[in-house]
Amino acid sequence: GNQMQLGDIAVIKRGYVDPPAVKVHHQGKEVIALGVSMAKGGDIIALGKSLTALSGRIEKTLPAGIRMVNVQNQPKAVATSVNEFVRVLIEAVVIVLAVSFIALGFHKRPHDGPGQLPLWKRYYIDMRPGLVVGITIPLVLSLTFLAMWYYGIGLHKISLGSLIIALGLLVDDAIIAVEMMVRKMEEGYDKVRAATFAYEITAMPMLTGTLITAAGFLPIGLAKSTTGEYTFAIFAVTVIALVLSWIVSVYFVPYLGTLLLKVPPHVKEVAEGKDSPHEMFDSPFYNTFRKTVNWCVQHRWITIGSTVLIFALGIVGMGKVQQQFFPDSSRPEIIVDIWFPEGTVSTWLGSGVPRFYLPLDQVFPQTNVSQMIVVPKDLKVRESLRIKLPALLATEFPEVRGRVKLLPNGPPVPYPVQFRVVGIDPLVLRDRADEVKAVMRQSSNTRGVNDNWNESVKVLRLEVDQAKARTLGVTSQSIAQASRTILSGTPVGQFREGDKLIDIVLRQPLDERNAITDIGNAYLPTASGKSIPLTQIAKPVFTWEPGVMWRENRDYAITVQSDIVEGLQGATVTQELMPKLKALEAQWLSKGLAGYRIQVAGAVEESSKGSASIAAGIPIMLFLTFTLLMLQLHSFSRAMLVFLTGPLGIAGVAAALILLGRPFGFVALLGVIALMGMIQRNSVILIDQIEQDRARGVPTWDAIVESAVRRLRPIVLTAAAAVLAMIPLSRSVFWGPMAVAIMGGLVVATVLTLLALPAMYAAWFRVKREDRLEVQPHTGAKPLPA
Repeated sequence: GNQMQLGDIAVIKRGYVDPPAVKVHHQGKEVIALGVSMAKGGDIIALGKSLTALSGRIEKTLPAGIRMVNVQNQPKAVATSVNEFVRVLIEAVVIVLAVSFIALGFHKRPHDGPGQLPLWKRYYIDMRPGLVVGITIPLVLSLTFLAMWYYGIGLHKISLGSLIIALGLLVDDAIIAVEMMVRKMEEGYDKVRAATFAYEITAMPMLTGTLITAAGFLPIGLAKSTTGEYTFAIFAVTVIALVLSWIVSVYFVPYLGTLLLKVPPHVKEVAEGKDSPHEMFDSPFYNTFRKTVNWCVQHRWITIGSTVLIFALGIVGMGKVQQQFFPDSSRPEIIVDIWFPEGTVSTWLGSGVPRFYLPLDQVFPQTNVSQMIVVPKDLKVRESLRIKLPALLATEFPEVRGRVKLLPNGPPVPYPVQFRVVGIDPLVLRDRADEVKAVMRQSSNTRGVNDNWNESVKVLRLEVDQAKARTLGVTSQSIAQASRTILSGTPVGQFREGDKLIDIVLRQPLDERNAITDIGNAYLPTASGKSIPLTQIAKPVFTWEPGVMWRENRDYAITVQSDIVEGLQGATVTQELMPKLKALEAQWLSKGLAGYRIQVAGAVEESSKGSASIAAGIPIMLFLTFTLLMLQLHSFSRAMLVFLTGPLGIAGVAAALILLGRPFGFVALLGVIALMGMIQRNSVILIDQIEQDRARGVPTWDAIVESAVRRLRPIVLTAAAAVLAMIPLSRSVFWGPMAVAIMGGLVVATVLTLLALPAMYAAWFRVKREDRLEVQPHTGAKPLPA
């Protein structure tokens, strides 16, 4: 019944968690790391400015010797990235404007007089058509920014890159409308009549083409995956820009054309009777192209066969392109992961001179993992360090497993090459994983092969005599609580201090906690109220156990992983290893180990998941595309013909990626899917022109050839604008493969659209050579009806 104070039997002191969960160093000194997260919808750059001002005020109130250091400045990194993309966007705008001014304003001066004009007098440049297109660019971009603000789409890497992609597409409608107005004015139309004609003829085909192009990005918007969420802005921004560009081109460009465009001088001379009319498509260049199209239509099966061969070569070529999920970031930081043997405590990592540091951002809490963040001054130094650091770790610190990596782009993937070995017995599974590691180490393309179970650790297991324990009234829970009290301490309550709760931990003195053999001397309370030594009912036994155990769908799973040599992609090395691993799996099956299997993991698995989420939206995209074609062309045959032109750019994609040494990644895949819509857009405009000519009584053969001739300039101009606008983007590590794929695919597809599509039309509808005019329109006969 006597009372005593707690301080008489225990030492009560205030301290920190021991061992610490996280320990951070900066430049060799222990520090306290503070992190600030931005609220949803916030402005990271504005946040950075506010935090800089706030930290300056706080630092003035700190005691002498304590200061605040900014070790990670995300606002600065974002500002740098945004400024870089804005610069690229401006370059793309300048390139598109140059294409518009030169291509639309470059004209040949008609001359029927004696002799030949000097070269500088044969041609002239009218800047007004390019000016009309140029005015639409800032207008559409401004409206796009306004729509992005309305829908809550911020300015970041994905949205800005999408704007550059859209830039080459949003001028297409304006170029088509202006080109039509200029051509009709050269044929003698006044400005108002030319504007009206451009609206009537191009509005609906352009709308169909715009919606088809937008539908090409639809699978990105419908993707239900991490990668789909990451790239959603590509769909949203591009579709917004395309729709707004059509609205501006249909309603604003014709009006602007009536204000700015000028009737060519020779048209006035014809009207005044001072000159004879000239057919603008009666020139050496157009005549040569006309003969080429005529040859392709006449030898349609050779043309179609060549097209199929080019397509087949493209499919074969894509198999030669290295595959990639997402590229590494272009930021300068280098991450150095250092793995100590399992069971290493965090206090040892930082003891003495702090050579190693705990990670700031761990995937899961592990006391044996240290991480360093190295910030080189530029990318050149980064690449030098990235090569030197692995060798330095191997020679100077052989007792650890080190890994040097860069910050990733896109959803994070731990290793470029990963295989998951799955089974039911952890001991047998460990042997199987060792066999997989042996196969991977045989490859000259892998580096640092390891697994995520790491080494086994030495543990002290208490083998309890349950019968004796039940007799004395001792439970396994009380044994565990007593052991925990001796070694790490047991929370027995909480102390409230203001708005904080501080755990009250009961544990043995430090000298008793450091001797693991003293656990046998622990006393346990029994049901009778007496205490007995732990050794009366339990026997301490040292043994080895896996330090970490992972499961996959309730089965044990060991992930065997490795880095790869410079210049290769994870998917390439994975495909190289697959035959040997399949043979190994077959050996397991023959030995009766049917419950053990090898699964592809890592970047290949994540890429497959992302691709599958994109593929799920492709049927909807194809359905909408075909529906739009049917509504515009009113014919299943013509719609199917346009539909089949979608994959024609694959040969250009493969050629461009191989020649420039770019991998085919997830972002490039999105570009190829969207490329189909761009190609079909040009095809539907050409087919629609053929049907318009046929409806006006033009023989089918001549309608095919002359439509290709008349649509040559707008199709080439729109393709050139899209291709050249991608040049600044092609330098980007993230967007480069996508830009290169679109550029190569669009160049090849444009040529095939102008040459192979007329041949395909003639073959599909069995057009005969006799179905043509007796006198060709470029030889002096009356021009084809407009």
